[in-house]
Order: sequence, then C-alpha cells, then structure tokens
Amino acid sequence: MDAGTIILWTLAALLTVTGLTGLIIPVIPGPILLLAGLVMAAWAENFAFVGPVIITILTLLAILAHALDFMAGAMGVKRFGASRKAAVGAAIGAVFGIFFGFIGILAGPFIGAVIGELSVQRNFQAAGLAGIGAWLGMMAGAAAKMAIGFSMAGIFIIARLF
Repeated sequence: MDAGTIILWTLAALLTVTGLTGLIIPVIPGPILLLAGLVMAAWAENFAFVGPVIITILTLLAILAHALDFMAGAMGVKRFGASRKAAVGAAIGAVFGIFFGFIGILAGPFIGAVIGELSVQRNFQAAGLAGIGAWLGMMAGAAAKMAIGFSMAGIFIIARLF
C-alpha cells in the first residue's frame, strides 16, 4: 500500500468517525462529514466497489439529513399550531443555540419559538406549546438524521461487500 492510499484511508476513517459522532452531537455536521469519509474510502479503492450511483445516493441522503436537521424545529412548531413567527424563532434559536454549547443547542429552539409566539400573542400557554413543539421537532429531526446517517453507512457497506 502506497503513502497516498494510507493517507486516504486515514482521512476516510477520521471523517467517518467524526461524521458518526456528528449524528449524535448537533454541533458537528455529521451527515456531510460521514459522506466525505465514505467518498474518501471509495476513492482509496479507486471507486472499484462503490461507484457514482452509490455516491449520488449517499450525497442525496446527506443533503436530506442535513436539511431535516435544520427544519425539524420549525416543523414541530407548526405541528403544534403556532404562528409563523414561532417557527422562524425556533430556527433562529437553533442557530444561536450552537454558540452556547450543548445547553444552547437544546434550549435555543425552545426559547426562539416561545419568543416568536409571544411577539404574536401574549398567551403564555400557546408560547409554551410552541416551544415544546420546537423541542420535539428538533428531537424528531435528530432521530431522522441518525437513521439516515446509519442508512448511509449501511448502503456503503452493502455496496462494498456485494
């Protein structure tokens, strides 16, 4: 094995492990890093086992997982019947929450949705429900992101073996 192949395999392993970690830790863009790691692994084998069709499928899944992760909080707010401002607040809260660590990631969408709903109506019950919807949506998005990410790894392994 030449030095270039060793470097590719090392990068593939690092990116894949970081991507799998990012499926659990919201701050890390897991699906994108996982995709990069899987592409590096395919490249290390000169795309002999995993070709353009599988890479395209993995890319589409990574994009879907990434999009779901960002939209989930806002979708949860809407599911609870909250206003558009609450949905926008949940999305903004998710972005700002990243800067405040793990607690910010968990609380950001909730706080954003509550503030957004309170700006429309002074009903604390509706605002609280909007926050709960944002949080539940975020949890559903995280579960979907994990499922898609592990599916990506499974598709790669199956394509590699068969």
